[in-house]
Amino acid sequence: MKPFRFLPVLALLCTLSLPVFAQKRGTAAQESKKAKLEREIAILDKQLKETSRQSDNALSSLRLVRRKVDARRKLVSESDRRIAGLDGQIAERRREINALEERLDTLSRHYERLVRSAYRNRDARLWYLYLLGSGNLSQATHRYAYLKSLSAQMNSQARRIRDARSELVQQKAALEDLRHEAGKLRSERVAELGRLQKEEGDSKKLVDRLKKDKSRYQRQLSAKRKQVEALNREMARLVSGSAAKPRTAVDVKLDAEFASNQGKLPWPADGVVVDSFGEHAHPVYSNVKMPFNNGVGIAVPKDAPVKAVFDGTVRQIIVMPGYNQCILVQHGGYFTFYCKLSSVGVKAGEKVKTGQVLGRVDTIAGETQLHFELWEGRTPRDPETWLR
Repeated sequence: MKPFRFLPVLALLCTLSLPVFAQKRGTAAQESKKAKLEREIAILDKQLKETSRQSDNALSSLRLVRRKVDARRKLVSESDRRIAGLDGQIAERRREINALEERLDTLSRHYERLVRSAYRNRDARLWYLYLLGSGNLSQATHRYAYLKSLSAQMNSQARRIRDARSELVQQKAALEDLRHEAGKLRSERVAELGRLQKEEGDSKKLVDRLKKDKSRYQRQLSAKRKQVEALNREMARLVSGSAAKPRTAVDVKLDAEFASNQGKLPWPADGVVVDSFGEHAHPVYSNVKMPFNNGVGIAVPKDAPVKAVFDGTVRQIIVMPGYNQCILVQHGGYFTFYCKLSSVGVKAGEKVKTGQVLGRVDTIAGETQLHFELWEGRTPRDPETWLR
């Protein structure tokens, strides 16, 4: 038996483990995404419970429910992707097992030949006759080498078979684990679909409620519009005043550093965006426009910390109706604005660093949401295009 005949077997045993690292890395990314979506849903659940207890604002509840429905749909889609990935791994594992079983058959057949050969030559006298019957010294040397290596070949072949059988057992165990995980995921997916159906029903009920008492909710919307417009005017005034001041070399440097970090800035709080930047149509009254939002609303856990997204200087701390305490931080020619705070841990004129806690989010009318704005000079920008 020539050693190179076993190279395909050894290659197979080596390559069986090659996809494992990539699979583990992919699984970790999927688990991280799943955990993030589940965390978002948990935050939104708490917000909805607080809102239903402390407020009759159906519009706010509808926004939260729809955001939760969106997260739930993504969770179901993520489950679908993970199940498809597992199905692919199961199919690949089956192919590997089949190939390994075929190789084991080949190894076993070769081993049987070695055993038969050794059995035929078990009498030492036959070995001597075999050597003495050599035509010349070279042939005798080759025959001696063959007889000497026969036992070593048998032992080596036996080890290969044991290793292959051990690998086969491991592969079959891994296949069962994959099947179990896929079955568990399918059960979870069914449960998620049930929750999704209920949440879509809750959304429909809220829409019906808003349609039923349109005048009442339009009055709420009108009051909210006044608060938003007042905040927008105040923010524009603050930014204009700060931007009009002479700029130093430090301001210019900070301005460039801030600009170079677009898309890389850390989030001011760990939560879920429930109110996005810009002007949007009312979710129920299609002919009604919502107040223009100069920033984003981020639903967060109760008393969540709010952190500076970049180095800068605290310019103003103000109080606004519907927004409680607000902090304006200047970063050269850029500004960030943090509202709906219950407490503030900095003061005007103070230098702050990226990640420094500025305050904590307040719960207003059942909503624990940070209102965050980002301005480039006198122009508000969509924070989501700046945050990583």
